[in-house]
Amino acid sequence: MNLFKNTGILYIVPTPIGNLSDITYRALEILEKVNLIACENIQHTNILLKHFNIKNILISFNKNNEAQKSDNLIKQLNEGKLIALVSNAGTPVINDPGYLLIKKCHLLNIKIIPLPGPCAAITALSASGISTHRFCYEGFLPSKKKLRRNLLHSLKKEKRTIICYESKHRIIETIKDIINEIDKNRHIVIAREITKKWEIIYGNKAYLILSWLKSDINYYNKGENVIVIDGYKELKDTNFPDKVIDTFILLRKFLSLKQSVLITSKIHKINKNNLYQYAIKKEEK
Repeated sequence: MNLFKNTGILYIVPTPIGNLSDITYRALEILEKVNLIACENIQHTNILLKHFNIKNILISFNKNNEAQKSDNLIKQLNEGKLIALVSNAGTPVINDPGYLLIKKCHLLNIKIIPLPGPCAAITALSASGISTHRFCYEGFLPSKKKLRRNLLHSLKKEKRTIICYESKHRIIETIKDIINEIDKNRHIVIAREITKKWEIIYGNKAYLILSWLKSDINYYNKGENVIVIDGYKELKDTNFPDKVIDTFILLRKFLSLKQSVLITSKIHKINKNNLYQYAIKKEEK
């Protein structure tokens, strides 16, 4: 059974997010054989093609002209043309133009072939050390402070790992908002300049990430950031007996929170992680 009309094919072609060596042989083959390439930025895509000695027809396809250009591309696909869709970096359509075109292809039974490839969000997640079993993707956070804080507040008790993007211009303010709206002790990871020379992936509690950023002005002046936020963890077994609390309070007068939790858990043979979570919440109040 042939599910598609006898038309052309739309190829969704991921491109490197920084290191040009990350492109696949198959992607290069497709970019060379198609009749034209719809790209987010012609100048940017030309750099990639010239690097690999590929010559082809490029047309601009971005958020400003997507609705208009989609109809033209559909017409050419119906005429049997092979078209590649690329973005400036990474997998097209993920926070990039292409959704309208792909939706129309589905409605008109035009064949779509997606190629696997780079994606900053997934690359950062894989190296974050935070749970990858379940996660939600929020894309770029709102640029307006109120909208951004409202969104982060709504995610405060999201149990899945959260992935979002932020520009170098707002990274400091966004980390402050995470501290205020989610939790200053929530573990987060920042991945910047992934696959490039100045790549860095660093994780810590939100308030310590803020201190780190403020201490390194060169850091947040470079590149875009992927922020991976650990999901909300419900406190378990927080109704500790009075003797446990009394021991902890006494030790806390002389020792660090971590040492107090460790010694108290050993004395009373209780789960130190649960006690640690409980102690952090108490000290926040």
